Amino acid sequence: MRFIKFLGSAILNYYSDFPYLVGYMGKLFSSAFFFLKRERSAKRVLVMQLLFTFIEALPVIVFLSTVLGSVLYLLGYSMLLSMGQEGMIYSLLVVIIVQELGPVLVAFIVTARSATAIATELAGMVTSHQIEAYIAFGIDPVDFLAVPRFLGVTLSVFFLNLYFSICGIIGPFIAAKFLNPTLAADYLTGLFQCIHVSTVIISVIKSIVFGMIISITATYYGFKVERSSTEIPVAGISAVTKSFVGIIFSDVALIAAFFSL
Repeated sequence: MRFIKFLGSAILNYYSDFPYLVGYMGKLFSSAFFFLKRERSAKRVLVMQLLFTFIEALPVIVFLSTVLGSVLYLLGYSMLLSMGQEGMIYSLLVVIIVQELGPVLVAFIVTARSATAIATELAGMVTSHQIEAYIAFGIDPVDFLAVPRFLGVTLSVFFLNLYFSICGIIGPFIAAKFLNPTLAADYLTGLFQCIHVSTVIISVIKSIVFGMIISITATYYGFKVERSSTEIPVAGISAVTKSFVGIIFSDVALIAAFFSL
């Protein structure tokens, strides 16, 4: 009985917040459309967000994608060779690295690094009355604080996914060049024959959608806190968990939509 009451209250709380979330997203998208007309200070926030989310995460992404791609290629090739299907390794590598693993793994890493930081930073500004100070001086906090983070995170996920895909498919070539030069001879030819435009498009769409989900969730829960400082870590946890859930559900939806075409 208690579980039913808890579940009912959780559902009611979710649907009561939904109209506010829709309104917030509308405000965020409309403000992002006119961002280039903003003052230089708002653009500086965008640059700093790109520095933290994209530049600082790039070495981890490059290393991780290179290692994963190389391991997948070397192990997968030996397994498929035993079944006489070694030619499938290129299609497998493209689908896993470019279309599936790249966007999701990059989104998870950005969520773990940036969603918590953005939510807790904005929540701290709310509890310390800095947001009220912005409003008092006629500065819209969504325009000045949320939109640069929204654009910065979305662009960062897109570019990180691009680097992940490139390093994930070039890394195995370098590994094969040192470990088994005979495999490297036909690697690029077989690889480019398996890269299709549809695979690249779905990867790009996923990265953009995931970046939007992360940034919207993080900024929304950062602004959602009220007065207590104990709400700050709760905002960070909510931003991360809801981002993970949103990424998984949107990934399944995009895959279903892609295969239904």
